[in-house]
Amino acid sequence: MLPEDFVNRMKEMLGEEYPAFYESYEKPRYQALRVNPLKAESRKFDAIAPFSLAPVPWAADGFYYAASDTPGRHPYHEAGVYYIQEPSAMAPVEYLTLPLAAEQTAAAAGADAGRRDGADNGKSVVVGDGERILDLCAAPGGKSTQIAAAMRGNGILVSNEIHPARAKILSENMERMGICNAMVTNETPQHLAEHFTEYFTRILVDAPCSGEGMFRKNEEACGQWSLDNVRLCADRQDEILDCAATMLSQGGRLVYSTCTFAPAENEGSVSRFLDRHPEFYIEKVAPAEGMAPGVPAWGDGRAELLATIRLWPHRLHGEGHYLAVLRKSGSLGNDSGYAANGEENGILARDIKTPGKGCVEYLEFAETSFTKAGMKRFAYEGAKYIKFGDQLYLVPQGMPSVKGLKVLRPGLHLGTVKKGRFEPSHALALAAKTGEVLHTADLPADSREIRGYLNGETFPAEGEKGWYLVTVDGYSAGWGKLTGGVMKNHYPKGLRKQL
Repeated sequence: MLPEDFVNRMKEMLGEEYPAFYESYEKPRYQALRVNPLKAESRKFDAIAPFSLAPVPWAADGFYYAASDTPGRHPYHEAGVYYIQEPSAMAPVEYLTLPLAAEQTAAAAGADAGRRDGADNGKSVVVGDGERILDLCAAPGGKSTQIAAAMRGNGILVSNEIHPARAKILSENMERMGICNAMVTNETPQHLAEHFTEYFTRILVDAPCSGEGMFRKNEEACGQWSLDNVRLCADRQDEILDCAATMLSQGGRLVYSTCTFAPAENEGSVSRFLDRHPEFYIEKVAPAEGMAPGVPAWGDGRAELLATIRLWPHRLHGEGHYLAVLRKSGSLGNDSGYAANGEENGILARDIKTPGKGCVEYLEFAETSFTKAGMKRFAYEGAKYIKFGDQLYLVPQGMPSVKGLKVLRPGLHLGTVKKGRFEPSHALALAAKTGEVLHTADLPADSREIRGYLNGETFPAEGEKGWYLVTVDGYSAGWGKLTGGVMKNHYPKGLRKQL
């Protein structure tokens, strides 16, 4: 049952299209997953996937799956091979990660609007060293993990969520996808803006909204909807966008998105933002097939709102969404931005063996567990580390200081120091690849052993004693420790489940 006020407004907005829009609520919703290029190539996974997949037109690594499929109950999901994500929600990051050079953007958008095959085939890495990206409203992590996939380990990603419980879920999803170059914070936009002035080259504001686009997916959103809530959301969006404007560098890109149809939260929010911030303009990008232009009449008649994008559920295979690509005047590369406390110092690699200051136990673990490739990624010369109590983290190059911020994940969690020994973290296992560790134990995806392992069971194995990376069809899943012909289970108790 759609709210009466909502129905009346949508009839006025859509006119003769309203019957088709209404009929979309009678149809099953489309479900999709996004292959994680940090783990697998889309083209290769498409060929071997245990599901019926069809490409999402606007997402490089996105695929629809059939209603009969259950990818969330497959071992590949626990290994971070893919992220289950609503298809329309994949669009904003695709536009955020287009090349930043103004003369390249329109051409790149046109080229990227169609299907692009493969993790590194048909899509160049456009987010590189020196880039600093903020996902300001990041939980549960779909868009942040998508941004990280485009970054391929380059640059710095700050993923922020204001609600503590949701920030924890965000951090867990970043861990599952094997992301190493991210910092997860639990801050208000206002407090972040105090720490970062024109610091980020790209910012995503996937704003909290009235959720009208999710009515078909989430009946609770329908029950909680009201015109008053739409107005409250619009006011909150104004505040969040103002904070984002402060933090974006000159020449940088800000993508604003919602999952609502309300003009006040879409074209209205963008129009009000441009009134307050004349240093910004709407960047022209090419919509993918099925996407519709924004409507100037819904945003004080601004003609440039035609360059914003609406995703309607009766026009494409996805839920309702809106996005606007905004650009800040000026040139990138003038290095005018700053973080209040500078770059994180951490423990330098040369000092990590210092008793009481470093973590010699970690280096002993690394030297007996990693190959040269693994040492190059996780214990390289010049690395920086942070210790929080007995927890050790590897600091991404160029990460801002954690001082004065609520930080859940300052880089890659390496593990725990326990009375003279080191126990590697689950995050390290999911970040590692088979060629980076000395010992692996591979289990087939359709085997009883992998399902038992994910539920906390041991399994028989032969080989040298020590730590093993347990993999599923070659994809890292967790740690095991072999002793006496038995692989002891080190899969986290809080993640164990029956599949």
